[in-house]
Amino acid sequence: MSRARRGGAVQAHHPVERAQHGTGRMTATGADDPLSGLAPLLRVRPHLDDVCRFGGSWAAPHAPEPTRQAYFHIVTRGQAVLQRPEGEPLEIAAGDILLLPRGDAHIIHSTGPMPQARLPIAVRHRHDLRFKTTVGAEPDVELICGRLHFEAAPQNLIVTALPDLVVLSVGAQPLATRFEPLLVGIREELSDGRAGAVAVAENLASALFMMMLRAHLEAAAPAEGLLRLLGQPVTARAVLAMVRDPVRDWTLDDLAAVSVASRASLVRAFRKAAGIAPLEFLTDLRLGLARHRLRAGTVPLEVLAVEVGYQSAAALSRAFLRKYGIRPGHARQAEHSADSG
Repeated sequence: MSRARRGGAVQAHHPVERAQHGTGRMTATGADDPLSGLAPLLRVRPHLDDVCRFGGSWAAPHAPEPTRQAYFHIVTRGQAVLQRPEGEPLEIAAGDILLLPRGDAHIIHSTGPMPQARLPIAVRHRHDLRFKTTVGAEPDVELICGRLHFEAAPQNLIVTALPDLVVLSVGAQPLATRFEPLLVGIREELSDGRAGAVAVAENLASALFMMMLRAHLEAAAPAEGLLRLLGQPVTARAVLAMVRDPVRDWTLDDLAAVSVASRASLVRAFRKAAGIAPLEFLTDLRLGLARHRLRAGTVPLEVLAVEVGYQSAAALSRAFLRKYGIRPGHARQAEHSADSG
């Protein structure tokens, strides 16, 4: 059973990425700080659903999130196992924060193999929260569970760049110093049950997940070289302009003007940082957004094409096929078949 798994390039279907540290530092400051420029895309709104206190043999299954919001789990006590339909079981422990950005199906269960005989779980409600407790065993595991809405979705580059599972180990230094107070605050608010506790806990969770996304991006840059592009002012200005308005009919002259650089200098900077030209990045961005929209809903392809910057569904389909080896309509059918299966 895997305690932690890492990989090189982070793909949309990479099985899991566990960030153990946040040592990647961006040298720019102020307006040129690329991660600050990404703040609108990192903005999230958590909704706390469950406080789970389990013991003995137990399992908590989660169906695919119907609106494609992200699932999250915060382990505040004990150990458990995360099991997904594809991939090896993953041991998780106190201080781990799990994020499933696409709301995929999964099961969290007691340590060891998947239990066949499971204790019943009692549920009581307090305000909008469910408190779940196993019947007949002293709890030795505690989880805070919920869903995460990305404020900028579906126009969200960050969602398309994230793997299917991100696990942040807060117990690993130097993350503990910054993250532990938020985790303790969330746990105490939900345990004490004081007036406004859920609202306070959700605000703390919002800051927690913005910091988690930042730590993940610093520790593992996406395959497209997003952070490398954001690491220098010339390319960062062009990238942020395209991210904020991917539908605009950008030209190389436009991007050079935004970047305060010559066309040749901008192209050289992009190729050095990410191995692609600026307009190639724009194509990848648009297709990533299209792929996310296909996962997230049933908008007609003609409408989707316009929303991501293509003049027609046919133009989008050709570009999508070149990039992913499948037509967008077939990609949507495969995604919906997987959900219903």
